[in-house]
Amino acid sequence: MGEIYGKYCSSLGDIVIACKDNAVSGLWFCGQKYFMNTAECKKPVFEEHEALRNVKNWLDRYFGGDKPSPCELELKPCGSEFRQKVWKMLLEIPYGETVTYGELAKALDTPENKMSAQAVGGAVGHNPISIIIPCHRVLGAGGEMTGYAAGIDVKMQLLKHEGYLL
Repeated sequence: MGEIYGKYCSSLGDIVIACKDNAVSGLWFCGQKYFMNTAECKKPVFEEHEALRNVKNWLDRYFGGDKPSPCELELKPCGSEFRQKVWKMLLEIPYGETVTYGELAKALDTPENKMSAQAVGGAVGHNPISIIIPCHRVLGAGGEMTGYAAGIDVKMQLLKHEGYLL
């Protein structure tokens, strides 16, 4: 199956979902930075499919106050080996908790290669599966609200929804 697309209306704005081979390959807020940057088709035809229904159900549960696990969905984001490593680390951030770009960089450090928070920030910013791969849970140094492709206001609303911000 080629990539298929669906639309989801959330309380924070419309979302485009992409699935390929029954796995989630993209999830973007309409108009966000890097919108559909890894999609096969830049002008998608929206359709219904079981894979899309599964993602919509996951989002219904998330926005309804449940804490669905990303592991419930098969995820296949398209990106370099480094980005894949960073996105895998994002999946380990618990619901309602945060880490900093610096903490992620430190976790990726090796004796041969010191990782920079900026390099990690680039990978986090290019996450093609927003919300499910929770890049909104990454903060700047000292807990600063920085960088979110859909905008800081959306990031703050997601963190508020998860109980991190009051």
